[in-house]
Amino acid sequence: MSALVTPGIAVAVAAAVLWGVYLFALKRYVAGVPATVLTVLVNVCALTWYAPIAVTRLSADVLPDPATLGAPAVLALAGAVLGVGVGFVLFVNALALGEVSYVTPINKVVPVFVLPLELLLLGADLPPLAFVGVAVVTAAVYVANYRGGDPLEPLRRAVSAQPAQLALLSAVAYAVGDVAKRAVLDRVGLPPEALVVVVLGGVLLLLFPLAVRDWEADRSWETPAPTFLALGLVVATAEHLTSVAFAALPASIASPVINTQAVVAVVLGGVFLGERRLGARLVAAALAVVGVGLLAV
Repeated sequence: MSALVTPGIAVAVAAAVLWGVYLFALKRYVAGVPATVLTVLVNVCALTWYAPIAVTRLSADVLPDPATLGAPAVLALAGAVLGVGVGFVLFVNALALGEVSYVTPINKVVPVFVLPLELLLLGADLPPLAFVGVAVVTAAVYVANYRGGDPLEPLRRAVSAQPAQLALLSAVAYAVGDVAKRAVLDRVGLPPEALVVVVLGGVLLLLFPLAVRDWEADRSWETPAPTFLALGLVVATAEHLTSVAFAALPASIASPVINTQAVVAVVLGGVFLGERRLGARLVAAALAVVGVGLLAV
């Protein structure tokens, strides 16, 4: 299995780095743009960048026949889009109602849900060491986003506090999206390039009505168009690598590696923006490296 996993792990790590750079860029170069508007504009730019690849690599003979798609395939396609879109909306609502220090760590435990979902729905066959790797990587992402106090308090709040509950539901939604991506690629036979278009376009359409509402409510932001174009290029590349990684790896391995994007983002923030707790974030980065190493064995 390791011969198959190693190339996929490398692609997943590359995707995590790009997603981490994207998150850092949002913090550094984008201010005041409503999250729905930002997502729609970036996805439009990403699809524009990705169009030449989709046109040259996709043809009718490599795509599954829509007439032969059964209910499981349709559910997988819907899950891939809704998982990302609903997860995003729930997370934004959680941030609006609660403190970042309590909401974000909960939202970043996505791999905890991916693992049982994939085992239950897709019957994944994983070596014992992979379970250890998933646990270490998930801990790394949690540590990177933890901002002090009792480390178990965010999880305790998930029992009674609405923001924490929304963050937990968001993590579940993202997990469903990750498992659905694997199902679409492995069981439905959709090429990775097609999945990129489906996810970017589907989330765009899902969030468009909310983006129109938020655009009309707040037009005070002044982020220049080239910024969205640059972010779109990063997202198009990262989404492509993500799809390739999910095509090569079980979701329970690809998801935790790609979710180390959060570690990349906070380390970049600590180094280049002088944010606090750089030491803890470097510990998180070290844990992420160890976890990814365990998954690659």
